[in-house]
Amino acid sequence: MSENPQRGRLSSRLLSRGQEPDPRFTLANERTFLAWIRTALAFLAGGVAVEAFAADVFEDPYRTIISVLTIGVGLLISVGAALRWLNIERSMRQGRPLPMPLIIPLLSFACGVAMAVVIVLVVLT
Repeated sequence: MSENPQRGRLSSRLLSRGQEPDPRFTLANERTFLAWIRTALAFLAGGVAVEAFAADVFEDPYRTIISVLTIGVGLLISVGAALRWLNIERSMRQGRPLPMPLIIPLLSFACGVAMAVVIVLVVLT
Protein backbone atom coordinates (compact mmCIF):
# COMPACT_ATOMS: atom_id res chain seq x y z
CA MET A 1 0.00 0.00 0.00
CA SER A 2 1.64 3.22 -1.10
CA GLU A 3 0.91 6.44 0.72
CA ASN A 4 -0.91 9.12 -1.23
CA PRO A 5 1.46 12.12 -1.33
CA GLN A 6 -1.47 14.55 -1.07
CA ARG A 7 -2.77 13.01 2.15
CA GLY A 8 -1.35 12.49 5.57
CA ARG A 9 -0.42 9.09 6.92
CA LEU A 10 -3.64 8.65 8.91
CA SER A 11 -6.02 9.57 6.09
CA SER A 12 -4.03 7.42 3.65
CA ARG A 13 -4.39 4.50 6.02
CA LEU A 14 -8.12 5.00 6.74
CA LEU A 15 -9.12 5.87 3.16
CA SER A 16 -6.63 3.79 1.20
CA ARG A 17 -8.91 2.16 -1.38
CA GLY A 18 -11.10 3.50 -4.14
CA GLN A 19 -11.28 6.78 -5.95
CA GLU A 20 -11.72 10.27 -4.60
CA PRO A 21 -15.48 11.05 -4.58
CA ASP A 22 -17.05 14.26 -5.75
CA PRO A 23 -16.12 16.89 -3.12
CA ARG A 24 -19.79 17.85 -2.72
CA PHE A 25 -20.57 14.37 -1.40
CA THR A 26 -17.61 14.42 0.97
CA LEU A 27 -18.64 17.84 2.28
CA ALA A 28 -22.26 16.70 2.70
CA ASN A 29 -20.98 13.71 4.68
CA GLU A 30 -18.96 16.09 6.84
CA ARG A 31 -21.98 18.33 7.47
CA THR A 32 -23.99 15.32 8.58
CA PHE A 33 -21.16 14.29 10.90
CA LEU A 34 -21.11 17.78 12.41
CA ALA A 35 -24.89 17.66 12.93
CA TRP A 36 -24.49 14.42 14.89
CA ILE A 37 -21.70 16.02 16.92
CA ARG A 38 -24.02 18.93 17.76
CA THR A 39 -26.58 16.38 18.95
CA ALA A 40 -23.92 14.67 21.09
CA LEU A 41 -22.93 18.02 22.59
CA ALA A 42 -26.59 18.74 23.37
CA PHE A 43 -26.78 15.46 25.30
CA LEU A 44 -23.58 16.35 27.14
CA ALA A 45 -24.97 19.77 28.05
CA GLY A 46 -28.27 18.19 29.08
CA GLY A 47 -26.51 15.77 31.40
CA VAL A 48 -24.52 18.57 33.00
CA ALA A 49 -27.65 20.70 33.33
CA VAL A 50 -29.60 17.91 35.02
CA GLU A 51 -26.82 17.41 37.56
CA ALA A 52 -26.36 21.14 38.17
CA PHE A 53 -29.92 22.46 38.12
CA ALA A 54 -32.37 19.64 38.84
CA ALA A 55 -31.73 19.26 42.57
CA ASP A 56 -35.31 20.37 43.31
CA VAL A 57 -36.81 17.86 40.88
CA PHE A 58 -34.77 14.68 41.45
CA GLU A 59 -33.10 13.33 44.57
CA ASP A 60 -29.34 12.93 44.49
CA PRO A 61 -28.85 9.31 43.37
CA TYR A 62 -31.54 9.55 40.68
CA ARG A 63 -30.23 12.87 39.40
CA THR A 64 -26.73 11.45 39.08
CA ILE A 65 -27.98 8.36 37.26
CA ILE A 66 -29.97 10.46 34.78
CA SER A 67 -26.95 12.72 34.24
CA VAL A 68 -24.53 9.86 33.64
CA LEU A 69 -26.94 8.12 31.26
CA THR A 70 -27.53 11.33 29.32
CA ILE A 71 -23.81 12.03 29.01
CA GLY A 72 -23.23 8.38 28.06
CA VAL A 73 -25.74 8.68 25.22
CA GLY A 74 -23.85 11.77 24.02
CA LEU A 75 -20.63 9.77 24.07
CA LEU A 76 -22.19 6.92 22.08
CA ILE A 77 -23.58 9.37 19.53
CA SER A 78 -20.20 11.03 19.02
CA VAL A 79 -18.43 7.68 18.53
CA GLY A 80 -21.25 6.49 16.24
CA ALA A 81 -21.02 9.71 14.22
CA ALA A 82 -17.29 9.22 13.64
CA LEU A 83 -17.75 5.59 12.61
CA ARG A 84 -20.65 6.51 10.34
CA TRP A 85 -18.63 9.28 8.66
CA LEU A 86 -15.78 6.83 8.00
CA ASN A 87 -18.07 4.06 6.70
CA ILE A 88 -19.88 6.43 4.33
CA GLU A 89 -16.64 7.93 3.07
CA ARG A 90 -15.27 4.44 2.37
CA SER A 91 -18.51 3.39 0.66
CA MET A 92 -18.47 6.44 -1.61
CA ARG A 93 -14.83 5.84 -2.53
CA GLN A 94 -15.45 2.19 -3.37
CA GLY A 95 -18.75 2.71 -5.20
CA ARG A 96 -20.73 0.61 -2.72
CA PRO A 97 -24.24 1.35 -1.41
CA LEU A 98 -24.31 3.57 1.65
CA PRO A 99 -24.61 1.71 4.97
CA MET A 100 -27.78 1.78 7.00
CA PRO A 101 -27.72 4.52 9.68
CA LEU A 102 -27.53 2.43 12.88
CA ILE A 103 -27.00 5.57 14.95
CA ILE A 104 -30.66 6.58 14.43
CA PRO A 105 -32.19 3.54 16.17
CA LEU A 106 -29.63 3.97 18.96
CA LEU A 107 -30.66 7.58 19.47
CA SER A 108 -34.36 6.76 19.31
CA PHE A 109 -34.02 3.94 21.83
CA ALA A 110 -31.91 6.04 24.19
CA CYS A 111 -34.38 8.93 24.05
CA GLY A 112 -37.27 6.56 24.73
CA VAL A 113 -35.50 5.04 27.74
CA ALA A 114 -34.55 8.47 29.05
CA MET A 115 -38.13 9.72 28.75
CA ALA A 116 -39.48 6.61 30.47
CA VAL A 117 -37.02 7.01 33.35
CA VAL A 118 -37.86 10.68 33.79
CA ILE A 119 -41.61 10.00 33.68
CA VAL A 120 -41.29 7.24 36.28
CA LEU A 121 -39.15 9.42 38.54
CA VAL A 122 -41.52 12.39 38.25
CA VAL A 123 -44.53 10.20 39.05
CA LEU A 124 -42.77 8.53 42.01
CA THR A 125 -41.48 11.76 43.58
